[in-house]
Amino acid sequence: MRADIGVIGGSGLYAFLDDVEEVKVSTPYGDPSDPLVIGSVAQRRVAFLPRHGRDHRFPPHRIPYRANLWALRSLGVRDVLAPCAVGGLRPELGPGSLVIPDQLVDRTSGRVQTYYDAGAVHVSFADPYCPRGRATAAAVARADGWPVTDGGTMVVIEGPRFSSRAESRSYTAQGWSVVNMTGHPEAVLARELGLCYTSVALVTDLDAGVDGAGGAVTQEEVFRVFGENTDRLRATLMHVIAELAPDESCSCRHSLDGLDVGVDLP
Repeated sequence: MRADIGVIGGSGLYAFLDDVEEVKVSTPYGDPSDPLVIGSVAQRRVAFLPRHGRDHRFPPHRIPYRANLWALRSLGVRDVLAPCAVGGLRPELGPGSLVIPDQLVDRTSGRVQTYYDAGAVHVSFADPYCPRGRATAAAVARADGWPVTDGGTMVVIEGPRFSSRAESRSYTAQGWSVVNMTGHPEAVLARELGLCYTSVALVTDLDAGVDGAGGAVTQEEVFRVFGENTDRLRATLMHVIAELAPDESCSCRHSLDGLDVGVDLP
């Protein structure tokens, strides 16, 4: 029951693999969002975990992020693909487009965002996403016909409410690209475990304060657009898995080199 690639499914992506074995993983941080399932894609062993649980019982601020990433690593996962729903902060980033972000801004509050509560463990996070994973995801998505933006900043808000118009305008004025509720602390926890983490962001709406957005963002609209694109996104993720060759020299996997973390990693 081992895997080398993990997929953390976002809103609307509660199943990913067809022929699977379920495995329950206990962690020092409690249970993950759901039991993990393991299957094969292009002769690669893949572990899938629905971020919110299969019944979407975990809102963004209650997701057991530490348990989720720990569980994946304990199964041998070293590459993580993280599809998610985002709101566009620029008029050209409309519903149905994909963004492969290269930067992250944290605007959450109160979320536990580290495994290392003792000693001096300062992990580099200048570039939050795996360069190898990003390049592969962007190239595959283009080949699959998606309108793709390679690069951009994802701002992660606490939620579960959507942004006010003033907040959206502020984020846009900062030059940020998309807004999301789950990308942090997921990305930094992956880095703290030496995992290669790639976000694949599906734009479901223009955020409320963006020019041309029209009415307020609604949960119904977000879920509808994600649902309309789920099968296509799933197929693209399959193609990314097939193309994402393992690389032990990737800088993400060496993020803990020289650090005394004081924790026995799985």
